[in-house]
Amino acid sequence: MNSEKENFQEKNYIKKSLYYRFSQFVGFLLGARFFVAALLTFALYVSTFFLFNQDESFRKFVFDFKVHGIIFCTVLTILAGGIINQFYDFEKDHVVKPFRTRIQSFIKQKYFLYAYLFLSLISLSVAWMISHKVFAFFIVYQFFMWFYSHKLSRILILNNLTFVSLTLYPFFGMMVYYETFSKKILLMAIFLFLILLCIDIVKDTLTKSVDKAFGYTTIPNYFNAKTTNGIIVSLMIVTMAVSMKLILRTGIAGFMAYYFAGGLFVFILCIYFIINHSRKNKFLTINILRLWVFLGIISMLLSGLEGKL
Repeated sequence: MNSEKENFQEKNYIKKSLYYRFSQFVGFLLGARFFVAALLTFALYVSTFFLFNQDESFRKFVFDFKVHGIIFCTVLTILAGGIINQFYDFEKDHVVKPFRTRIQSFIKQKYFLYAYLFLSLISLSVAWMISHKVFAFFIVYQFFMWFYSHKLSRILILNNLTFVSLTLYPFFGMMVYYETFSKKILLMAIFLFLILLCIDIVKDTLTKSVDKAFGYTTIPNYFNAKTTNGIIVSLMIVTMAVSMKLILRTGIAGFMAYYFAGGLFVFILCIYFIINHSRKNKFLTINILRLWVFLGIISMLLSGLEGKL
């Protein structure tokens, strides 16, 4: 009888232990924003080969270890940035993201800090081995990642502008690395900047009261709802104008032309949702815009393959 009881307790302990370890693993992935990092890695490879890299063959690109090293450093920096951001936003996330916070609670905060330091040091070490310029690039990137989480995320307008700029910073680095400057790339960068800015501001409208309670001064909790909606709609109209400019003045063709043309209808739909504002419509707007960003990456991939073949 005692033997059966001991076996049952042992099996129960193993199950709990496995569940605990699995929860720790999932908690770490969520804390580091692993899935965001994976998407950005995919976007970096697509944009680097099909947009910034105008001359190299696919074979040369595959064996360009300097580029892979830069992207590797970028991924580690993004993971580290996600960790330090959740460390500073821990109390706010308890209210806004209770499920994710519950999963993350399986890991002590000090281990997140250890992971942040480890990832940052590995990233800087690899960057140093590539070149001193690359090392300086990532020192600046990591500093602003930390400074955004520590201070800038609470400052009106700067929080949105810094967040979007940090998202695009690695793409700017690749553009400089390949010395690929053109009107088309500039307009595409402005388009992406504006669409990410819209997503970030709409996201802030969903956490308006919580942000205010925890000392985050955002556009929605500083201005009234009418002004906030006016800002979002204005940004979307400007984004539509940039799309038109890309289609008519840069000679863009193929899948990307269809993408920017289709974007005009997507933004009209999003403007309708913002004007007829409700919490459900804001969720829809965010998800539609996020999906449109992802479809932009796919369109770039298909357009690039079409051009290379």
